[in-house]
Amino acid sequence: MIRETTRPPTARCTLPMYMGFLMSEPTSTTCTQLSEVMNISHDSVNRFLLRESYVAQDLFNESKKLLNLKGGTLSVDDSTLDKPYSQHMALVSHFWSGKHHRTVKGLNLITLYYTDVEGHHLPVNYRIYDKSENKTKNDYFKDMLIEVLAWGLEPAVVTGDSWYSCINNLKMVKNHQLGLLFAIESNRLVSIEKGQWTQVQAISTIAEDGLNVWLRGFGLVKLFRTQLKDQLRHYVVLMPEASQHEAFDGTSFQELHDNHWKIEQYHRMIKQVCHIERFQVRGKVLILNHIFAALCSYVHLQRMQINEVFLNAYRWQRELYTKAVASFVQDFVSDKDYLNPRFGNAVNA
Repeated sequence: MIRETTRPPTARCTLPMYMGFLMSEPTSTTCTQLSEVMNISHDSVNRFLLRESYVAQDLFNESKKLLNLKGGTLSVDDSTLDKPYSQHMALVSHFWSGKHHRTVKGLNLITLYYTDVEGHHLPVNYRIYDKSENKTKNDYFKDMLIEVLAWGLEPAVVTGDSWYSCINNLKMVKNHQLGLLFAIESNRLVSIEKGQWTQVQAISTIAEDGLNVWLRGFGLVKLFRTQLKDQLRHYVVLMPEASQHEAFDGTSFQELHDNHWKIEQYHRMIKQVCHIERFQVRGKVLILNHIFAALCSYVHLQRMQINEVFLNAYRWQRELYTKAVASFVQDFVSDKDYLNPRFGNAVNA
């Protein structure tokens, strides 16, 4: 379970209660709604969100119970939590959104997501971008990587998109004796023949099993190309041992790329099922504790799936309301006061 609170609780609202509310409430995940559902005061919910200052290691301690910490894939990516109508809300700024394909108003969540050798996958570290800290996303990534390694995680490979594929990040991963797979922009320079540099997009043919090239400023890597719709994407791969690097082929690339894609599925689920975006508090501590509770809700749902309580979290959530809706419809149909023979079983206007 989550670590004990640092002070005796003074509110009837607890973390498990708040998590259960996030996973089950279909639309309005507000403090007022929770207070009405659980017959507690609105202030009790606010006191819960103010009472604790959960940190990223608390999430790691929950996730590690379900993971094999050695030999898996560690992925980095970020997602923008939309808050278009927020006023005077802490941590809100303008960030690029892959969903909207433009800069939008919201919060930026940066996550390290781990997939173990058995296929179980969970978030193991995270940050909410805070401009007051004067850090970049790459700074956060490096801090988070050092932390999870210190906490006992032993990944075999680190993956990321092109935002995180700067030379300093690649060198840091390499210096920790870890393999890497990172997307790169199409204008990055590589060399097939010594002394001749060309943009990756200008290379006419790249074999399915990759092409050994020199990445400018870094060194030897294996270059892969994929196509999504009408867009070409390029990836660089480096394994820590020469034999592993040479043996890395198209099948290995696809498996590793599939592991990295799990972080995109995670982003959708924390928004659609765990309601990480749907909060109306303004203070920094309250926002951070809401986000922590949403991430813990995701971990709990993954635990239920691992234990075969259900196969699909989206369907599980929908089925929470099936009986209630069916009962209402059946009672309505059976109510003869509202039947109109002219329209069959229709409501009498």
